[in-house]
Amino acid sequence: MHTKDNWITTPITAALLRGALDVEHTEHGVLPHRLPAWARAQNTDGQLAMTESQPSGVRLAFRTRATVIELDTLPTKRVYVGAPSRPDGLYDLLVDGRPAGQGSVRAGNTLTIDMTTGSTERRSGPIGTLRFTGLPDRGKDVEIWLPHNETTELVALRTDVPVEPAPDSDRRVWLHHGSSISHGSDAAGPTAIWPAVAALLAGVELINLGLGGSALLDPFTARTLRDTPADLISIKIGINLVNLDVMRLRAFTPAVHGFLDTIREGHPDTPLLVVSPILCPMHEDTPGPSAPDLTHLAEGQLRFVAMGDPAEKASGKLTLRVIRDELARIVAQRAEQDPNLHHLDGLRLYGEADSAELPLPDQLHPDAATHRLIGEHFAEQVFATGGAFAPRSL
Repeated sequence: MHTKDNWITTPITAALLRGALDVEHTEHGVLPHRLPAWARAQNTDGQLAMTESQPSGVRLAFRTRATVIELDTLPTKRVYVGAPSRPDGLYDLLVDGRPAGQGSVRAGNTLTIDMTTGSTERRSGPIGTLRFTGLPDRGKDVEIWLPHNETTELVALRTDVPVEPAPDSDRRVWLHHGSSISHGSDAAGPTAIWPAVAALLAGVELINLGLGGSALLDPFTARTLRDTPADLISIKIGINLVNLDVMRLRAFTPAVHGFLDTIREGHPDTPLLVVSPILCPMHEDTPGPSAPDLTHLAEGQLRFVAMGDPAEKASGKLTLRVIRDELARIVAQRAEQDPNLHHLDGLRLYGEADSAELPLPDQLHPDAATHRLIGEHFAEQVFATGGAFAPRSL
């Protein structure tokens, strides 16, 4: 029986966190961020502010003999007007790299979003507690992966015996940037987002800069990638540029070159993989923007529709097919002087055959099964022998 008198409380610091690029001290504890403070200061978009604070790929990592672990957190839940309640965010427990538990924190703040007007309302709520029991009584490496889709302030970590930061790993660090698909969209949990699936299969340390709705070739994102230590870097770009209709082909090509140039300032020889969009039938040949179809929202069925006109391609509006062709051309051109620059067609991760078996439920985002499929395909094609991230022989 554990009482408040025999718990050991360990301060939560950056030393206990992996996958976060910044840690903000708040009234209650600490808030992990996936963009540094200087980059956040250059952003004025509420969507990006919300998604970068959602700790996709962020985990507590420590070594301990503890058999019981408690974690106090203050999550922020999203509530969409007119839609059913969203499930609570999930925390995945790994012990020595293997799944060992899962839980949720029901308490927390709420952010109410009206998709018809774009308005939001925030309400404060209580701190909640996550508890894992019955862990093996031996020295072990523990990771608690935080909810990929729920902003989470970390308040207190308690155990029945002391913990220490996980020892430095000799595993390679993989830094990845992408859209909501890389962020996790409708994955089954934080270790089930496709980048986490691929990272766990390949045995690499993930830093996930998948930013829902915000893979927009922002210069501050490029500089963040430039300044973050990594052994492997991938960028998956395209879908947000189409569904937000932010630029034409004339601007897209030099923006991609500039994004890559910036990354190369800090990582001149690091294996760098450019991934084009996975299949999204509604935007293959139809430009954006896309918009939510609210017809079935009350039944919990949010779908998206393409609002552009295919004829607008002639004036330079982007479609996914146009972006795939141009990314392939750009990488082929640059690779003549940059042998560590690689390209992966996103259709190899999720293409026509995959879509026939596992269609995108909302026309835009993959479901849980598709996340696993994409992660497995990425691991097979990128980390395996002959892939862009295959281990180099000595």
